[in-house]
This record gives sequence, structure tokens and C-alpha cells, in this order.
Amino acid sequence: MKKIMNEKLTITTSNPVRARFYEYPRFTYPWHFHSEYEIIYVEKGEGDCLVGDSIIAYSKGDLILFGSELPHSMQSPPDDGEESDNEEKSELKVRGVNIQFEKDFMHYSISQYSQFIPIRNLLEDACRGIKFTITRSGKIIKLLKQIPSAKGADQIILLLSLLQMMAISNHKKYLTTSHYTPSPSIMRNERMEKVIAYLNKHYTESIGLDEIASYTAMNPTAFCRYFKENTGKTFKEYVLDMRIGYACKLLNSSMMNISQISATCGFESPVHFNRIFKRVTGMTPTLYREQME
Repeated sequence: MKKIMNEKLTITTSNPVRARFYEYPRFTYPWHFHSEYEIIYVEKGEGDCLVGDSIIAYSKGDLILFGSELPHSMQSPPDDGEESDNEEKSELKVRGVNIQFEKDFMHYSISQYSQFIPIRNLLEDACRGIKFTITRSGKIIKLLKQIPSAKGADQIILLLSLLQMMAISNHKKYLTTSHYTPSPSIMRNERMEKVIAYLNKHYTESIGLDEIASYTAMNPTAFCRYFKENTGKTFKEYVLDMRIGYACKLLNSSMMNISQISATCGFESPVHFNRIFKRVTGMTPTLYREQME
């Protein structure tokens, strides 16, 4: 059973940007999140992108912005194995540019100066994920490809220019549904990180409040207050959101029936699963699967 992974990037306040060209046979990185923003430009390739509570198709010419702590995973089409003796088997199938930058990137300037209002709004909206279609925008592509090799202040200037162009673009759309509620920063201290790491491994299981509270050396009442202050959600809401996100993935990428998915994701019964799923997404699991086909 796949779990969401908390990826730790080697990005610091003194080295706030990591930019590189990528070229792989296929995307293989699992369902994950990280505190940094991430931009992925797809120069070559196609497939599905799991993001928040949605699954969207990506293809050549797409530029995707993931917000801080937004769960996501780029998925390549299944390999049917029919090309095992064909030269095409070794051909690189995905290629592009990947840029990651810290969540507090130029925080004071972006939050205080009026000149940065478009970028500020863009980064705030990134909590839902945004896809830009830039197939015909040679200017953005040229700018993108300069960032990995740029050094020092030049790299920062190019990234700001890219963010400005993205902010004013008319060819963009949100990736998660309007019902998706992103969590604020939760990796604030070692105590909270320990709790989240435990939930990442066990959110499909039955977790008692006494059990999880013991990880913070708090009584259940104090833990519930502490958890809500750090995540913006109650403990129950947070776990249910993780389960619904996993259910969305299974509805689109597996042949499991609704009852099987309900049990796999940790719900009490299919009836309970259907009720919670509809409350969160606005549709039944069956309708969600039909719309994703």
C-alpha cells in the first residue's frame, strides 16, 4: 500500500533555489509533499499528475506549479513491456526543467512591496496547484532554460521574471477541486514532525487519540488543541483528508471496487466512506471515478 512521503529537500535560506534539467525514461517519484514550492516544465512526455484531491493529465508544453506542502506525484503511462526488444525501450520519455525554491523565498519583499502583488497572489493560489499551457510561449521557455545554469543573483532575477510571467498568464487553471482545503505549514517543530511522520505511515489504520497524543507527551485534550493550532484542522479532519486523497488515487489508478477502496483507506464501512467522500469532494466515489475515465 502506498503512503504519502514527506520529502526533505536540500534547500536553505542561504541557498533558496534548486534548478536543474531532468531527463528520465519515466517519472518514478512516489506520492509526496515538501515545504518548498516546485515548478515542473514538461518539454517531452505525457501522463497523469496526482495533486491534492485531483488527477489531471499533463503533456508536452505544460508548466505546473505546486504550492508548499501540496501532495503531488507525476505519473508516466504504464509500461506494458511490449518494447523489451525494441530500441525505443531505452529512449528517454520525459524531459524538461525542474525548479524548487523555499516557501519563504524573498518573503519580506513579496509580502510588503506593491510591485510584487501579482507574484504574491500567484504563490498564495499555488496551494491548489496551477497548470500553465505554454506551448506557444517561446519567451517563457527560453527563460525557463536559463535558470538551471544561472548563478548567484542572476538566477534569482530570472526566477522572479518567470514568476511574474506566470502570474499574469491567461493560460492557467487550478488543479485541485474547489472543495480542497490545503493545510498551513505543519513542519514547525520536531514534535509536530514526529506526529505527521507517524500519520503518514498509519493514516489508513485505526488510530486512538490516546495513542497519538502519547507522541507529544500530552493528554488527549491538550493534544487536540495543539494539533488544531498547528494544522488548522482537527485531528479527525486531518486523517479523513489524507484518506480521501488516497481514495481519489485508488479510484483513478486501480480496479478495486468501492468496498475494497473503503476498507483499504481505513473507513468504517462503504456507507461511511460514501458519505465522507461526497462531503469532501461534492460527488460520490462512483461519479468521481466516471469523471476521471
